[in-house]
Amino acid sequence: MSARPSHKLAALTASAALGVTAFAVTAPASAAPLADPTAFVVVQGGTGTDKAVAAVKAAGGTVTQEWPQIGVVIAAASDDSFDDKARAMPGILEAGPTRALRAFQPAADVTPDGVVSGLGPGTSGGDDTLEPLNAQQWDMRLIKADQAHRITDGSRDVAVAVVDSGIEADHPDLAANIDPALSVGCANKGIPDSSPTAWQPTTSYHGTHVAGSIAAARNNVGIVGVAPNVRLASIKVVDDDGFIYPEYAICGFVTAADKGVEVANHSYYIDPYALWCKANRDERAAIVAIQRAIKYTEKKDVVNVAAAGNSNWDLSKPIEDTGSPNNLPEGETPEVRMTDQRCYDMPTETSKTVSVSSVGPDAAKAYYSSYGRNVITVAAPGGNARVAADTPSRNGRILSTVLDGKWGYAQGTSMASPHAAGVVALIRSSDPTIKANQAISTLQREADRLSCPVTDPDYTGDGQADATCEGGATGKGFFGAGLIDALDAVQ
Repeated sequence: MSARPSHKLAALTASAALGVTAFAVTAPASAAPLADPTAFVVVQGGTGTDKAVAAVKAAGGTVTQEWPQIGVVIAAASDDSFDDKARAMPGILEAGPTRALRAFQPAADVTPDGVVSGLGPGTSGGDDTLEPLNAQQWDMRLIKADQAHRITDGSRDVAVAVVDSGIEADHPDLAANIDPALSVGCANKGIPDSSPTAWQPTTSYHGTHVAGSIAAARNNVGIVGVAPNVRLASIKVVDDDGFIYPEYAICGFVTAADKGVEVANHSYYIDPYALWCKANRDERAAIVAIQRAIKYTEKKDVVNVAAAGNSNWDLSKPIEDTGSPNNLPEGETPEVRMTDQRCYDMPTETSKTVSVSSVGPDAAKAYYSSYGRNVITVAAPGGNARVAADTPSRNGRILSTVLDGKWGYAQGTSMASPHAAGVVALIRSSDPTIKANQAISTLQREADRLSCPVTDPDYTGDGQADATCEGGATGKGFFGAGLIDALDAVQ
């Protein structure tokens, strides 16, 4: 999901917390026609889709999905010169492929660590300690969610979209909070599908784990989420190969906004590039389309929260991207390229998105977490397997819901982001009149400042710093405004 493993395990391997990097490879001009249809994004100069639809047909493609709200069309074509032809049509701003090359079948999803049983006695009423597995939830205590719950568990009028790999609808700790009317699958060519099979998980526990951190119910079962009384929308944007292509993400953004959610969590990065670069015209069309989709959600007053990534990258600096595109056929190697500030990790570096870095039980930056001054908005618990927690299990990862009605541990900025999304949900529950920008400001203002470490961390033990925190006492390079504080946010 942020596959850069926040990303792709932010989209898919949360317990590994490693990062996959990526970059665009442009097909040579003499390339032969594609053997199979490939998806393309066509963006017209404004809203509506009349010019884009006409351009697609004139260039020999087929329209698969229209988004008139943002002036974007998704098309299929077997001719790899389709985008060049489409760009030349009247009224077309950009056109380009969404996935560069045909995807290969990746390895199976990583199984979450330490799957446990969560059924047991307990009573509801705002006391987190009465949930059977709450003793293992160091993360909730670190952000004072347990104290915030004495004030509010969140409002049923607030909905949080989990834009991810799907949520298990009958999980005993989630079923009460999932709203099927708000849930949609987007992983079939970016075409919204409201049938339950389309928005529930098939190959990944990731979205279910994220959902538990946001809103596992107070119900005498398992754990409790940051906002246990809000509703959840399952917006599935991950296909069975584990990819989140632009057409899926666009569907996720626009659909969530049209469904009227107040908060959307994005624990993924958009494939096949870890960083999308405007200088590459084949990548620019997707960048423009995604930016339009996110702007559309902002007009609809949605707060977007995203994982910063698991590559331990300083996103404010040039980055050597060695793994993009990440869908090359087996045996082919991506070219290595240096990126600059015209290259973006989407969606975490897009528009007003709340970008979240990860800390462990010690409130220090997790070894895998990406960071960057003026990039990170806030920090939140995402887990650190290298740091023992003050819990019965001593497990420094995040315990949350997984498939088959169970609970398990995982780590990653994918796990940090939903904690922040949950606090935003509490903020918007406490004051129904508050706007998205005001909610973000409250999240930042009430965060607990964390200073940069005295010595830059050496995660590998080789005597060399592996990350440099800028900002001194402000800690902005690693933590943005600081560690989220649920109690102060709702008081």
